[in-house]
Amino acid sequence: MSKKLTSRAEDYSKWYNELVVKADLAENSAVRGCMVIKPYGYAIWEKMQAELDKMFKETGHQNAYFPLFVPKSMFEAEEKNAEGFAKECAIVTHYRLQNDPNNPGKLRVDPDAKLEEELIVRPTSEAIIWNTYKGWIQSYRDLPLLINQWANVVRWEMRTRLFLRTAEFLWQEGHTAHETKQEALDEAALMNNVYATFAEKFLAIPVIQGLKTESERFAGAEETFCIEALMQDGKALQAGTSHFLGQNFAKAFDVKFVNREGKQDYVWATSWGVSTRLMGALIMTHSDDQGLVLPPSLAPNQVVIVPIYKSDEQLEAITAVVNGIMADLRAKGITVKFDNRTTHRPGAKFAQHELQGVPLRIAIGPKDLENNTVELARRDTLTKATVNLSGLTETIENLLSEIQDALYNKALDFRDSHITEVDTFDEFKSVLENKTGFISAHWDGTAETENKIKELTKATIRCIPLEIKEEEGVCVFTGNPSKRRVLFAKAY
Repeated sequence: MSKKLTSRAEDYSKWYNELVVKADLAENSAVRGCMVIKPYGYAIWEKMQAELDKMFKETGHQNAYFPLFVPKSMFEAEEKNAEGFAKECAIVTHYRLQNDPNNPGKLRVDPDAKLEEELIVRPTSEAIIWNTYKGWIQSYRDLPLLINQWANVVRWEMRTRLFLRTAEFLWQEGHTAHETKQEALDEAALMNNVYATFAEKFLAIPVIQGLKTESERFAGAEETFCIEALMQDGKALQAGTSHFLGQNFAKAFDVKFVNREGKQDYVWATSWGVSTRLMGALIMTHSDDQGLVLPPSLAPNQVVIVPIYKSDEQLEAITAVVNGIMADLRAKGITVKFDNRTTHRPGAKFAQHELQGVPLRIAIGPKDLENNTVELARRDTLTKATVNLSGLTETIENLLSEIQDALYNKALDFRDSHITEVDTFDEFKSVLENKTGFISAHWDGTAETENKIKELTKATIRCIPLEIKEEEGVCVFTGNPSKRRVLFAKAY
């Protein structure tokens, strides 16, 4: 495979797949539809995980862990949820293998080891969690119950793509129980806002907060909040969801509590989650034809230092200066790597770190030591500057902050320039095919119209934006009355 990436303009999908592999983020595994997340990719996910976990705990949530397997009868208890995930379920039917008498050296399923009840490999954990909550909740004094778990889930996808859609993926899923409907609604909105803050402040990805239409809601939810982002190819990506579940799961699993009036009542519920799909969002929002572009807040190495030398003596002198630079940067909480590998030339190191999106690169050689300078290169703009060693730490601090803001603003400008209001279906189709992006259009509120537009254009209603006010109009497709615009787009 060529070291140079396919350009985004030539083939965006191919560019994405090549970048994930060549930047050493992940690769396809021997298991169909599953991926291996490599150390560099996992280091980015760990940073996401750490920041989100901190935000969850600051809002009062605690982590727990629940089983991977869900008895089939338990999974079926909430009908809408079960129906919604039925086609994606992997099922365990037996618990033992044995030698195959007809094929020496091979194994077969032991026909006598069939499970009394089949087990679903969790596609989501509501069933097992709400069955557990029944034993945890008796009184209003036990509420609210604010639990999150970091886990893997399995959804047997037929068409997969690294990070964006895989048969097994990593995620977090919050599951909360509340005394009142309003408390649960407030929780669902709060966590969607947490996701939006995380996406914008740390991933540098601008998002639109909104509500899903009834046909796009999470199976078993009464309302689904979401954050929607726009990728460089003009397609939308659902970056996170937060669900108001009403009392559906409480009734399905008989989770009651004694309320403040001494009466039995069902609890109110939410669930919310983001996954390694955010890795795909990060890649497709910021990266370019040279490779990955990472926001400093999530880069495993915010700074990399490459020595330029011809002799061991020169390397020794450079190393002494670099050790001081690294100590100063690390004292400020900046992650830095000294790439002193002897197996690679400086040019190869530059190419690797550019491909892997390191925000700042320092090159330092004998002449720099004489002049008390270093060469500082920015990954986002691909520009270089000679900088004095005096005040270098402050310069780097300021640049990292500047890069973080610049990436967000660039993505925001792209997103805002790709939200187009239309009033006719011809305009709708023209924008979709020629400009792409979000289309702001009136919709008559019916599932029939929503499905027909999807059938004709492959565009779906991404969300009903929370910030868009009611506005009298007519549906872009049927001409029937409409009270607000919604956002359509083709999506991942």
